[in-house]
Formats: sequence, structure tokens, C-alpha cells
Amino acid sequence: MVSRTRTGARAAASRRSPRAASAKNRQVAAAKQLVRVPDSARTRQKGARRLKDANPHQRVDLTLTLRGPKLPDAATFAGRTPSLAQFRAKCGASKADANKVSQVLREFGLSIDEVSLETRSMKVSGTVAEMEAAFHPHLGIYESAKQGTFRDREGEYEVPAELQKIITAVLGFGERRVAGRKPSKVAAKTAHPLKPFAPRDIEDHYRFPQGRGAGQKIALAEFGGGYFADDLSAYCKLFDRDVPTVKRISIDAPIRNLAQMKRLKPANRRDEIDYTGEVMMDVQIVAGLCPQAEILVYFAKDHQKGWVDLLNQAIKDRPVVLSISWGAAEDSGDWSKAALNAINERLNLAALRGVTVCCAAGDDGSGDMQTNKRAHVDFPSSSPYSLAVGGTMIRHKSGKAVEQTWRVGKGRRIRDVGGATGGGVSSIFPKPGWQKVSVASLNKNGIKGRIVPDLAALAGPPMYDLIFQGERSPGGGTSASTPVLASLIARVNALLPPRKRQRWLTPLLYGKTSHGLAMGRLVCHDITIGNNVSNPKPGIGFEAGSGFDAVSGWGVPIGASLLLALGGAV
Repeated sequence: MVSRTRTGARAAASRRSPRAASAKNRQVAAAKQLVRVPDSARTRQKGARRLKDANPHQRVDLTLTLRGPKLPDAATFAGRTPSLAQFRAKCGASKADANKVSQVLREFGLSIDEVSLETRSMKVSGTVAEMEAAFHPHLGIYESAKQGTFRDREGEYEVPAELQKIITAVLGFGERRVAGRKPSKVAAKTAHPLKPFAPRDIEDHYRFPQGRGAGQKIALAEFGGGYFADDLSAYCKLFDRDVPTVKRISIDAPIRNLAQMKRLKPANRRDEIDYTGEVMMDVQIVAGLCPQAEILVYFAKDHQKGWVDLLNQAIKDRPVVLSISWGAAEDSGDWSKAALNAINERLNLAALRGVTVCCAAGDDGSGDMQTNKRAHVDFPSSSPYSLAVGGTMIRHKSGKAVEQTWRVGKGRRIRDVGGATGGGVSSIFPKPGWQKVSVASLNKNGIKGRIVPDLAALAGPPMYDLIFQGERSPGGGTSASTPVLASLIARVNALLPPRKRQRWLTPLLYGKTSHGLAMGRLVCHDITIGNNVSNPKPGIGFEAGSGFDAVSGWGVPIGASLLLALGGAV
């Protein structure tokens, strides 16, 4: 259920003079006790410096996460999907809690803009001064080489004491980027016996079942960039595919075309154009493999609030699959623990709705762009409610094409050269009960954590044949293998009997089949060569081998076998 405040009420709130609002805030704050939220702790962005306090009159939009019933583990519903009524009853926040939060925050002058009980979320807004009175986030303007100037916070925030058991996360204070994608195109310029893969090559290589994805809804998550419609049209014409229905949905970010990007400042323009290349790679791969599907492309800002808002929208839209090719090391410091929990909770909600969320395992090997001697894994692929996707490449040995783990150069990207599939053992999320495989952490005192990836697909040479700004522009990375897996899942889902459609796939891959083997073992080609060591740090990594491993998971998919295993007919 979604409710919105009346326009008139919000307009009246915004007409209050800052001086009057500030006086009221001081009176309310003096009468209210605030308590710290330990999981909200956040360190300063690496290399950033605080310039000044944030403008007290600036408007700020927040998303709150509310408590709710303990979520059933989505794995218990892996073979079936609960009805909408069951989902609402078992998962939603209570109306009483939402009303209590609304009442208290209005006393601080905040506007209640939206309430979604199903996703346990509330959107509220107000000035920086009002936020300081209600939450004490100590907002400031920061500057870094990585991001320029931006609003952010560090340390912990607080909540009114009467709401401390109701509000579990407050997101949106800062504008710090938390994830990212880098183009993996340089390696495509290297001579290779095979040409970059066209849609038909992908279908043949991974034995996609027949069809074009008719009746399927596929969603793509984008946290930067815009949309170049002419490139999609050129791609579909080049490979004789119908141009699919693409719905571009702004969560909180503008969706720019090339002409609009050219009006940006040079540094911003370069970043936005690079990110758009990644967006169009996602769209083209899915369009080439599922031209009859409905493609939803969500555009959100790359901060913690943007991630939660995007996932909330996906839960409501309920696509068969959501592809996320963005991420960052789970322990990078850019995610607060409260944000990790909030995002992980939404991934659980999506899984309960039967949405398989495919997440890239990362392109920087065992180090995941961190500069210490520990192995790291990428979030959200490390969530137990994702389907983590690793990467492979194809090499010719003795005249034979061999698919192996993707690793080039030093196993990480240095000035856009090199790279390797992510993979390893989470240091934050315990191994879920359904993941009945064993891989030990490489870190001292490492936990028995969630192991990634679950599956893999082509990420390195010979790459994928794509169009960008009207030119052939091969690309790859786990950013590319992820929409390939998402497309395969949609193609398979279209051919399943109605009662076996729209099921969260990940735990099914680890379940025993009638053959006595895990499904993943039966529906994948095992990748046994390679590793994901990134040098010089951490200088250690995981090896591919027979059966499941932390480099390629179960291996690369055999689409026809996956369809049969899930109950379809080839």
C-alpha cells in the first residue's frame, strides 16, 4: 500500500520561514531525547576532506526502513512463490508503526511524502536544519578527487528515542557514491582468434532454449549514465533483431541523451558518457537475447538511498529477473552496516516475490579494488539473496577453444587494462543453509561465509559485439556476463509450465536432483582452469577446479539442461 501526503500540506510546510522552522525545531529537540543508531556508523570517504557545514536551508530527501515481522527465509519458498496476500501478511511493516513515525517526525517539521508498508519504507523530506534536529547527522560539504564536492556525513546518526525500535535505517543524508562500473573494453582490442560474440554466438555457446523471451519482464539497475536510443536501434538492425519495448524509469536520477550530456562540465560529461556505454551494454545484450521481452531500465543515484529506492521499485514491479552490474567491496567502508542490512533485506523481499536478482561478482579479482592483504568480495553479489555471476574467457590451446576463468594482466584493472572475475568468501554474510558446498576463507579469522559466485559466463576475450555512439565497440567484464545470465533465466522461464515460473533460482542450483547430484552440477559446464589472484595485493586468490569453486561457481550454464531441470521441455 502506498500513500502520499496532500500537495497542499507539503506546500504549506515548505512555506514556513526558515527562522520559524528553526525555532520550532529547537523547541521540539529540547523536549525529545535522541539515541544513537550503532549500525549507522560510517567512515569518511577515502581521500575526502570536509569543507564546511551543509547549508541549513537545503532540502534533503530520506528513505527510512521500518521494522517488520521476521522475514521468512526466501529459500523455504524457492520451489514456489507466496501469493501477494501471503507476502503482505508475512513481510510488511505495520500501519501503526508508520503512523507513529509520521506523527513524531512531523513535530520536527519534516514532510511525510510516501509510505510503502510492503517494502517497509517511508520517504520523508525537510531542510538540513530539520534533519539536524531530528537525527543529528552532522551534515557537511566534502571534497574528493574521486567525486568532487558532495554532501555527506561520518560517524553515527541518532533517532528520537520513541522511534528507536521502529526505525532500522535512515538513508539519504549523504550523496557519496558507493559503487561503480568501469568499461572493460581495452582487452577487446587485442587480437583474438574468435570475433566478439553476437547474440547468435551467445545462444549457441550456452545452448539457449528456443524463443525470444515473449511475455517476460526483465529489469536492469543503473546507477549512472543515460540512454542512447539510436545505438539500440543500430544494434538490433545489425543483428536482425526486433527492437524490444524498453521502459526507462527514473528513480531519482535524470536520464540524459548525448546532446544533454554534451552540456555538462567536462569531467562530469566524460563519466556520464562512460557509464552510458555500460548502460547500453546491458540493454543491448538483453535486447539481442530477449527481443520480445519487456525491458525495464531503472536509473537511480549511486548512493545508499538510491539503491534501496531502486530495489523497492523492483519489488513492486516484480520482473522475472533483475540484473545488477554495479557494486563495491562489501567491507570497503562506503557502505554503512545499516545500509548493507537494508539492501540485503530488500533482496530477501525480492526473492520472496520470486525475483532472481543477478549481481556481478566484480572485475578486480580477489582484491576487489582494495589495497590491503585480505581477500574481498563484492556487494550485493555477496548477499545470500543474490545470484552471483562470475566471468570466464576463451583461449585457444593446441587449436582448441578452451573456456577458463577470466584473468588478464595483474588480475585487476589498472588504467582500464587487465581484470579478473571476482569471487571468494564473504566476511559479513554467513553461508546460507542451502549453499551445501565448502570453500574456506583465505583471510585470517575468516568466517564460514557466503561463497560467490554461483554461476559464470563470458566476461573476457573475445568479449561481446556492441554498438556505442554509432560505432562497433566490443565490451565485457562481469558487467556483461550478468545480463547474459539474466536473459537466459527469462528465456527458460518463458518455457516453463505456469506453476513453475517466477521462482527464485539460486537455492535451487544447490538442491539435490533425482540423479543425486546438485542441480548446478547437472546444468553447467564445469570450469576447471584459472584463478582470480589480483596482484600485488592481496597476492592470493582462489583456484578453479573440478566441481563448485569460488571462481566460477558451478561453471557456465547449459541453457537446455537448465530448462529440463526446472521442469520444462526442450
